[in-house]
Amino acid sequence: MKNFISVHDVTNINALVKKALDYKADPLKDRSLGADKRIGLLFLNPSLRTRLSTQVAAKNLGMEAIVFNVDKEGWALEFEEGAIMSGNTVEHVKDAAPILGQYFDILCIRTFPSLKNREDDYSEMFIHQFIKYAGVPVISLESATLHPLQSLTDIITIQETWNAAVQNRKPKIVLTWAPHIKPLPQCVSNSFAQWVNAWGEADFVITHPVDYELDTSFTNGATITTDQDAALEGADYVYVKNWSTYKDYGKVYVNDPRWMLTEEKLKKSHQAKVMHCLPVRRNIELSDEILDSSHSLVTQEAANRVWAAQAVIAEILRNTGK
Repeated sequence: MKNFISVHDVTNINALVKKALDYKADPLKDRSLGADKRIGLLFLNPSLRTRLSTQVAAKNLGMEAIVFNVDKEGWALEFEEGAIMSGNTVEHVKDAAPILGQYFDILCIRTFPSLKNREDDYSEMFIHQFIKYAGVPVISLESATLHPLQSLTDIITIQETWNAAVQNRKPKIVLTWAPHIKPLPQCVSNSFAQWVNAWGEADFVITHPVDYELDTSFTNGATITTDQDAALEGADYVYVKNWSTYKDYGKVYVNDPRWMLTEEKLKKSHQAKVMHCLPVRRNIELSDEILDSSHSLVTQEAANRVWAAQAVIAEILRNTGK
């Protein structure tokens, strides 16, 4: 693994999950692997779990982690090739990234989509420009279209809570749209669909209102329905997430509170465990009764972010000789 920006950078999902769970059992077993190495965490938008879990993971491997909030502490960056920089941007990524590559052994980037121009967002220009010019491995801490560390975490959480030997079947996993007060990107949902489909060890269903289809390049392999009740029938895991429209990009067509997951809806499931990437708007996306119940895996899921990051960083350190 040279970079980590999507599931396509992973040759064996189950092996990476096992590595993460091994770190969960013994966090400091490779405490010298990253000795005298530095990892840079660059944030172009806010973070809580992603930032802190990656810092903890790097520390467990003996690395020094340095965080820089570009949106608040640095110059406004330009990413367009051939740009005439007569506007608000002060420094071009082709000047900044090579220097960062000199400062750090691994560079982590968190960007966010504009939700204004689908072509621009889905080109993933920001993170690809860092990969092009930094000269060191790049880890995505979320990009315009994907959130791979979150998705790896989700697979880890499902694997450690699903006893295949006892169940003697694949789990049924449902990704369901939820209401929200504002348009949100498709990153987490795209990424979750991409990883579950690539994993291939689940019956996977996506349910959403009419006109909320995701990009088929991420959802191919899943069963897709606009009937939430039918989707929840016999579910073992329900992943709850809002996203704005993809075709008419970044819009909110509906904010129907009937799509919020409740205990009553879960009665159709197979005592399903409920997941969410957090932060969550209580009693809009998910009800208190679900979040505060034994159905909820959100705390366990969020805690597993450390082990996902640690497995990825360790893989890069070993495979690149960094």
